[in-house]
Amino acid sequence: MIVLRPFVLVGLLAVAAPFLLDGCASKKGASGGATVTPSKPRVEERIAAAPVQEIPPPPEPTPAPLRSVEMAARNATGEQNIPFPDVLFDFDQYVLRDDALTAVEANAKRLKENRVTKVLLEGRCDEVGTSEYNLVLGERRALSVKRYLESLGMSQLQVEVTSYGKDRPLCLQHNPVCWQKNRSVHFIVKE
Repeated sequence: MIVLRPFVLVGLLAVAAPFLLDGCASKKGASGGATVTPSKPRVEERIAAAPVQEIPPPPEPTPAPLRSVEMAARNATGEQNIPFPDVLFDFDQYVLRDDALTAVEANAKRLKENRVTKVLLEGRCDEVGTSEYNLVLGERRALSVKRYLESLGMSQLQVEVTSYGKDRPLCLQHNPVCWQKNRSVHFIVKE
């Protein structure tokens, strides 16, 4: 058996004592024998909100000017001052509504009075839907106007049909009034 000398025992206690006392540091006030002063309470700094300024609504947008190509297509009908109102359609429809029938009849009357022999019908759509769908819808609209012109006795009239779908709108704004203008068939006199 090993006999420890009293000096060794005292030395071991001297080395182990700080570790033993520091092991209870989770208790308040016991941190290696030193007292811990509590930190100052946190003060929240509040920043005052900026005053709300009311911004007036933007002025009504001015109508976008037509592109020069579109202006030429709208105004260069081949004849001087012959107004041909556009034939308007409902959303996603190619069936002629009552006001469209009246517009086609008025256009047929003007075509007869001015002895027009060739006309191009441009079918157009609004910006809703895919380009492919709107090309087909624009063509169907133009064909329905062509069929109605033929039923009115305009069989001597050479009618070409084209569709621009949503790719060449007559009105460039993004609102319901403009979309209605684009859901149309436009008459272009060729001769």
